Amino acid sequence: MLVGRPVRILLIEDEAFDVRRVHRTLQPFAEQLQVRHVISNGDAAIELVRAEGNELDVVIMDMQIAGGVMGEALIREIKRWQPSLPIIVITKMTVNIADADFANRLLKSGAYWYCTKYPTDIEEAIYQPTDFILSIVNAAEQRRLRREQDRTEGKLVRNAEEVLARTRLIGVSPAIQKVRAQVRQVASTDASVLISGASGTGKELVASQIHYQSARRLENYVPINCGSIPDHLVESELFGHEKGSFTGADRAKMGLFEAGHRGTIFLDEVAELPLPAQVKLLRVLQDGEIEKIGRTHRTKVDVRIVAATNKILQSEITAGRFREDLFYRLNVVPIHLPSLKDRREDVPVLWEHFVRQMTFDMGHESPTTEDGAYQVLTSYAWPGNVREMKNVIQRLLLMGESVITADVVSEYLTLAPINPPPDGPHTIAFGSADELLPLREMERLFRLRYFQFVRSHSASDAEAAKKLGLAPPNYHRMSKDLGLKD
Repeated sequence: MLVGRPVRILLIEDEAFDVRRVHRTLQPFAEQLQVRHVISNGDAAIELVRAEGNELDVVIMDMQIAGGVMGEALIREIKRWQPSLPIIVITKMTVNIADADFANRLLKSGAYWYCTKYPTDIEEAIYQPTDFILSIVNAAEQRRLRREQDRTEGKLVRNAEEVLARTRLIGVSPAIQKVRAQVRQVASTDASVLISGASGTGKELVASQIHYQSARRLENYVPINCGSIPDHLVESELFGHEKGSFTGADRAKMGLFEAGHRGTIFLDEVAELPLPAQVKLLRVLQDGEIEKIGRTHRTKVDVRIVAATNKILQSEITAGRFREDLFYRLNVVPIHLPSLKDRREDVPVLWEHFVRQMTFDMGHESPTTEDGAYQVLTSYAWPGNVREMKNVIQRLLLMGESVITADVVSEYLTLAPINPPPDGPHTIAFGSADELLPLREMERLFRLRYFQFVRSHSASDAEAAKKLGLAPPNYHRMSKDLGLKD
């Protein structure tokens, strides 16, 4: 009947005759149903539950006992110390037992099940053996499932706390303190949030913090880069499709919005969404419904939307590339992330944090940063913001620098502007022969700068990918590899 270890039972009963009847009822299943403790006093039972409640699976208790706390008060007190510990009540037959109000009071106080004892001339069993045994087995199974659920939820909570610790908003400036306060405030709501700021300022970090500080933190967090999805696949990726709904749809596909049901959807680079997808997104925000390609009826979804952009959406609206009604739906709570050059007091704090983090991840000893280096770092404009800083630190650590001086920082930051040499705009200058980089590092540096250059002269990721001759997903993947995207 049972699999695994025996069910451990606490019996609270003050009449020796009824204790014997419980034992006789359980006797055929003695190896699987074991009465570990018999207690006749309510106060003593509470003390035992407080001390050893985790070692119990089921409580069987008489409704009326001679001493201490009893009845509904005893049930409530046991549940206070062990909320998931099921309690089976056995009680004498009285007129009130058939009263629905009595049963409701028992269940509301926390009892799992109750039964009336057999008359005292029946010595072999306390109650109908089949019902009594099944109730114990079911109660023990409920306890096991509840413990597994608690362990799972505990693990999810710990994971959420680890993510929060790993993705903290680092900084001491008034600007970043304001952002932290806004995140705390908006996390307690389900309002849509629009995060604005230059590329590399940490918009996805803010979105992640909003989700993991919210009541949805144990549900899915689904980040979507709108600029990396080809236009003809956007609706299918976001909202899904049915089998046979278009050429190549050889199976049904769940969209990302369905995958994020009850959780948070983060729409990065939301300005890159084509207008047809914007219409459908507006319907999700208005009605909480999605339209799958090929499906005639709509599907309800419960998602919280956080969007981000490095563009000025009002300008996109004027140009006809972004819907004004969608903007107002997304912009319920606006959060602006300032560029690093506008919060220079955060530069040393961020630098020290990322140096410690990356050296720990690499298993390296942390290098020393001299005061002169900090002066250079705080005076630098950081066009790539926090993302650029992380790239610079990674390069420094990979090159094995043990002391970070002002000269070292200046070299890695490449503070002087790069002017095209006189013999053509595409000629590459290698600098001094004494400062040559390994081929792999030079290749990565070239890709990084060229991707930055092309993107800065493109209206969108899709346009930049086209100029580079790349498919949008490949462009997004390579940008992530270069540290240009989170």
